[in-house]
Amino acid sequence: QVQLVESGGALVQPGGSLRLSCAASRSIFSFSSMGWYRQAPGKERELVALINTGSTTNYADSVKGRFTVSRDAAKNTVDLQMNSLTPEDTGVYYCKVAAYYGTAYWGKGTLVTVSS
Repeated sequence: QVQLVESGGALVQPGGSLRLSCAASRSIFSFSSMGWYRQAPGKERELVALINTGSTTNYADSVKGRFTVSRDAAKNTVDLQMNSLTPEDTGVYYCKVAAYYGTAYWGKGTLVTVSS
């Protein structure tokens, strides 16, 4: 079993920045990939950013150039730096990791609200 705890969600004005962090209960090297998803009100959950063991990253088109996903092996975290936020970035952000044996684990989410 893997526990994931997200943090960093907040209310921020358009154009602002936030940094989300997801702490895992085991080494990040246990996972083939780590990433962030989000779910806006009334919409389906969607991929935001992904990073795999080779540090290859993948981003949703809507966040390319604004968001950066990274991992910290010392802290066992996957972080999401979000810049130039817009109201369309509002939603609950979930951390997801995929173990090498195939099981995926989700965090409980952290709320990001972009509003003036």
